[in-house]
Amino acid sequence: MIEPWGPGNLELLRGLLCDPAMMEHLGGPETEERIAKRQADYERPGSGQFRIVDAASRAGAGWVGYWEREWRGEQVFEIGWSVLPRFQGRGLASESARLALAEIDGGLRYVYAFPAVDNAPSNGICRKLGFEHLGTCDFDYPEGHLMQCAEWRFDLHAQ
Repeated sequence: MIEPWGPGNLELLRGLLCDPAMMEHLGGPETEERIAKRQADYERPGSGQFRIVDAASRAGAGWVGYWEREWRGEQVFEIGWSVLPRFQGRGLASESARLALAEIDGGLRYVYAFPAVDNAPSNGICRKLGFEHLGTCDFDYPEGHLMQCAEWRFDLHAQ
């Protein structure tokens, strides 16, 4: 289950972004300043950012979200997700990403995901949800840190 990100989710965000293991594929833990900015951005109404909720415990299990960006000269959506270690392996990330894709209503055709090439679980989620694998690309993320990503594209009009 997903619900809009809210003011009470800062500790969940810290759990997702301060843990070196959780941030292994994303350049390492984020600073408190960056996390506070994310929290403020995420809790804005209509931000496209969601708290993943574990149905059994009602606990915050992670985050999934989408946003607009320009990619290869075209306006598209990008999607991302993260699930705390104790909730991983239960299908929460793939189900939450599926639910987030269903929430997207912005007139754009494509949604992209860019997991690191060595992030097998996230690449598997893209495959499972019907994203088309377009190859690999280099991303400067976080700024100053070049990472090689798999480029996945989901066609909203094909659904």
